[in-house]
Amino acid sequence: MIRITTQKVILHVAIFIIVALLPLVTATQKHAKKIIHECSDHKVLELSPKLSFQIILHGILLWASMGFLMPIAILVIRMSNKEQNGRRLKMIVYTHASLQILSVLLVAVATIMSVINFENFFDNTHQRLGLALYVAIWLPFIAGIFRPDRGSKNRGVWYAFHWLIGVTVTLLGIINVYIGLQAYNTKTMKSTSVWNWLFSIEVGVIAFVYLFQEKWQYIKQSGGILGNESVRPTDQEASPTQKKEISPMA
Repeated sequence: MIRITTQKVILHVAIFIIVALLPLVTATQKHAKKIIHECSDHKVLELSPKLSFQIILHGILLWASMGFLMPIAILVIRMSNKEQNGRRLKMIVYTHASLQILSVLLVAVATIMSVINFENFFDNTHQRLGLALYVAIWLPFIAGIFRPDRGSKNRGVWYAFHWLIGVTVTLLGIINVYIGLQAYNTKTMKSTSVWNWLFSIEVGVIAFVYLFQEKWQYIKQSGGILGNESVRPTDQEASPTQKKEISPMA
């Protein structure tokens, strides 16, 4: 009973945060239109120090959320696939949940910053995908709250949904980070090549670990099998008993 009450409270808070941002979007669009008309003659956006800091902070928050914490959360929960120790399994699940909660909170902060401070016409890919991701990122979070018990009838369906939406949001989030860097470069003419390279290296490392996890159990099992196989002695290393058996009769 306590668990159900807690779930309802968290769900209501999540819905409240989503709905609370809608009036801000409408108000900010009117303010942004005025700014766009005033600056329509300039192809390159000249940023004030304050606006430049806000854009960079917005990017860092979304990178930390969808470009780092979400992928790490996926890698962490994959460690539970073959885990038999109940205590370690619980720690893995709690770590995964904590990373997801922190990721959602960072996205909420970045979205509020975007709504209040930036242009929000949703006429470009970065903004449209960002809005879709802001809604979608709540789905695995809410699904995690209402997860069925292991062995229950609906566990398989829940797992497939939770995994699919989590991986999809993560992949689209990574793509949107690249799109955001490109948009920043296009509007300000400031180079983002270093950030692109660093982010690409991070994504490559995460992808390698993800694929390595698929084969790790097989590698461990193969190593165990090879380690337990008895090695037949060579003729030179034959045991005294074998030497006695193969020695000629006197």
